[in-house]
Order: sequence, then structure tokens, then C-alpha cells
Amino acid sequence: MATDDGTREPAAHQTALFGLQEAAMSDGVGYRGPTACSAAGISYRQLDYWARTGLVEPSVRPAHGSGTQRLYSFRDILMLKVVKRLLDTGVSLQNIRTAVNHLRERGVADLTQITLMSDGTTVYACTSPDEVIDLVQGGQGVFGIAVGRVVREVEGSLAELPAERAEAQPRAAASADELAARRTRRTTA
Repeated sequence: MATDDGTREPAAHQTALFGLQEAAMSDGVGYRGPTACSAAGISYRQLDYWARTGLVEPSVRPAHGSGTQRLYSFRDILMLKVVKRLLDTGVSLQNIRTAVNHLRERGVADLTQITLMSDGTTVYACTSPDEVIDLVQGGQGVFGIAVGRVVREVEGSLAELPAERAEAQPRAAASADELAARRTRRTTA
């Protein structure tokens, strides 16, 4: 977005992009597991394990037993891709959990301003170029992940993949709840 003096404001533009993604999430639009895997570059087995252990859970629609589909938001897929990148560089799952918890606390627009740096054991969230330089000069940073760039990669991947609107209550879960209610009524009567 250009200002009056002709300069560009990248953060404002990025916020606008995220505004659309956040609006989609509030409308119940999400991506099924295979689509999330494709966009994040992970296997379905990893996706399932990370959801079951609470590392990255689907925020649009969690699984409600057999036959229901998880739906992941844009932000969930972004987290999946960041986790994948950290794993690929040798960071332990325990340290990745700490980093993911820290990232969850931030707004989406804030994420575009973060560069994750690590020495392979500890993950640092840098929010300015000065912090990155200080970390590297101190000998602590070995690699970095610019989250803003990951955001653009995920947006590009998802632009070509199908999205789905979540129902208020999945049909399979509704019928399972009705069956459970009937069984309870029969056993108590």
C-alpha cells in the first residue's frame, strides 16, 4: 500500500491480507487434513500426531470421533509449516512446543514481523533486524525462519487448494449424540 509520499507500507498490506484470512476463519472456512498436509509439506501421520498431542490442533473444526473431518485455519497451517521448518533444522519437539505456544499468543499481523532464530536447541523470536544482528553477533543464532515469508508461501499454496465451510454441528457427531441419548434413555428407563 502506498502512502502520500509514494513510499510503501508492507506491514499495512500484510495486515490486509491477514484480515481476509481472519475473516475466513470467523466464517467457519477451513482446510481438510490432506490439504493442510500439502500446504505445510508434512505427512498425514505427522498432522494426526501433532493434533492428538496438542502441538497444532485444528481451530475451525476438531475431529469428533470416527467419520468427522478436522478443518484447519490459515493460521493453523502456518503453524504446521513453521513446526516442520524447525524440525527440519534439528530443533527438539519440546523446544518447538515452547516456540509454538509463544507464537499462539501473538496476533496474526504480529507474526509477519517475527524472525525465528535458533542455535539448534533454543528458539528465539526476534521482532527487529537489530535483535537478529545482536543474536548472531552473540554467536547464538545459527539459522532463521522469517515467518512473513512462510505466510506468503502458505497463502500461495492455499490459493490453489480447496477450502470448506464448517457446519454448525457435523452430521456424524449429531447422529452419534442422538444415538447416545437414546441409549441413555433406554438404560435409565
